[in-house]
Amino acid sequence: MRRRNDDILWKSILEEVFDDLLRFLFPAADKLFNLQRRYEFLDKELGEMYPDPEKKPNTKFVDKLVKVYQQDGTEDCVLVHIEVQGRHDPLFAKRMFKYYCRIFDRFDRPMTAIAIFSGRDGHKLPERYECSYQGSALTYQYNTLCILDYDDKDLMASDNPFALVILAAKKALLRGKALDEELLQQKLSIAKLLYRKGFRKRKIHAILLFLHNYVSFAEPETNLIFAKELDKISRKKNTMGIIEAVAEIRAGEALRKGLRKGREQGLTMAKTQVVRRLLAEKGFTVKKIAAIADVSVTFVEKVKKTKK
Repeated sequence: MRRRNDDILWKSILEEVFDDLLRFLFPAADKLFNLQRRYEFLDKELGEMYPDPEKKPNTKFVDKLVKVYQQDGTEDCVLVHIEVQGRHDPLFAKRMFKYYCRIFDRFDRPMTAIAIFSGRDGHKLPERYECSYQGSALTYQYNTLCILDYDDKDLMASDNPFALVILAAKKALLRGKALDEELLQQKLSIAKLLYRKGFRKRKIHAILLFLHNYVSFAEPETNLIFAKELDKISRKKNTMGIIEAVAEIRAGEALRKGLRKGREQGLTMAKTQVVRRLLAEKGFTVKKIAAIADVSVTFVEKVKKTKK
């Protein structure tokens, strides 16, 4: 079964493990950034700077812009631009440069950019944009993180939660009915590691949600097997039990159905239906629903007031 909501899932997990991403990519992250101070996601501002306005409205890119503060105080705040790219795109590097220009023009702040290559074509994607003409030249280089560059054993041994996000993303490349059993065991292994490593409850839940829905089975019934096995692993202690696990799975299924229907009825209507389904489930805050459905908190509140 083909995943159709990768962009939403990536956006949601990046908000939950943003500090872990910085620590994973930059060994001295805690010396560079004040990660104890609240950082701010500038999604609205980034949307207003979309570099390709001529694209159709349903064009999807996974992008985040985050305001963080430095430890040394030389700059009150700096910006981190993140892109997740799953397929080969000859215009990717140019789009990264366009974002840089528009972000710098608007904020005039120091900025670093991170490109996460999540697909099989990751090694083919560029790490810089270059252009020159008659003695004028420029090079824009950004940080790249290709999930296929990391060994499974190293990821499993890491104490950084983002390592397990990468591991899950790698497993998502396994598809097909014949692989369901293997994929089930792989997902259960990741779940066991989450509990064993003693991460914070919120991060465990966020990565489990990503694991549930991003790493999909060919047969829907395998989802229930995974949920039951997960309940045994968690022992319902400081984690979500079987009821919550099934609710998460249903939420993911609702999201997929809503997005499929959106192609026929329009994106706004589809997102409204997704939000209504999530509101019907237990354990979801308005903020979490907004993140999962890729809508604003105001949108969720409006649906909540009008839902029948």
